[in-house]
Amino acid sequence: MKYNSIVIKVASLLISLHLVGCTTMERTIDLWPKDNIPNQKETNIEEVHEQRDILRISKVQKPTLEVFLPEKAKANGKAVLIFPGGGYGILAYDWEGTDVAQFLADRGLAGIVVKYRLPSDETQTDKHNVPLIDAQRAIKMVRSRAGEWGINKNEIGIIGFSAGGHLASTLGTKYNNSVYEPIDEIDKESARPDFMVLMYPVITMGQETHLGSRNNLLGKEPSEKMIQEYSSQFHINSETPPTYLVHAMDDEVVPVANSEYFHTMFNVKATAKSELYLFEKGGHGFGLAQDNPILRKWPINLIDWINSL
Repeated sequence: MKYNSIVIKVASLLISLHLVGCTTMERTIDLWPKDNIPNQKETNIEEVHEQRDILRISKVQKPTLEVFLPEKAKANGKAVLIFPGGGYGILAYDWEGTDVAQFLADRGLAGIVVKYRLPSDETQTDKHNVPLIDAQRAIKMVRSRAGEWGINKNEIGIIGFSAGGHLASTLGTKYNNSVYEPIDEIDKESARPDFMVLMYPVITMGQETHLGSRNNLLGKEPSEKMIQEYSSQFHINSETPPTYLVHAMDDEVVPVANSEYFHTMFNVKATAKSELYLFEKGGHGFGLAQDNPILRKWPINLIDWINSL
């Protein structure tokens, strides 16, 4: 009797260990090999995490993915890479990152937060290209691990907030631009998102821009050529993926004209569909807006839109 009890306990332990091995995974993944991060200078500068009302991350030196996978019973094979905002000076990492990833995972989509490098002359060469370099690598990496994570390679989208929306729109219109030298098999994957979501995004680098984002990305006196090159509405074409935009009309940080420019040009040049949702009130940076009975509708509507594609 005692022998049988021991056998049962050992068997239970082995089963438990097997289940743990099958269900756990490395949640945070480096985007690049340690000694091969494109455009990165060797410095002693360290990443900064500041927890106030939200978690603010700055001086990113080692870009990563933080992966939130849905329960297998809920998983629908779709994934969304998330680019938090912060004016290209910080990342609103939980408010516009991990909170969003968990919301998506709870509804069957993989949510993957991209901790991308913020432009810095001190730590980078050609700083204006660095966020796009990390964004291209991020979506290629997700495609390279799609089978492992239960993701359909053809159902991988992106969402960006504020300056993260500028990065998402840049990726969505410049996914084919060669901004770094391929380093491994991952870089053979496509960087084209299958859909994109732009939340109160910075789009133009012209008159209606968010000046802080432009200064951080392009410097205080960018040439007209640079302004045109990094104004996403000018780079929409017939292959630009379906796009969903959300903006509040009373946004005093990033004018609603940014979303309107993109939506208008999309309808002229693209063949996919674009939807623009404007809220009369909401200001800037409302995230999931779970405490606002009107604004909180946008993420639910977004899930319906993604599932309709």
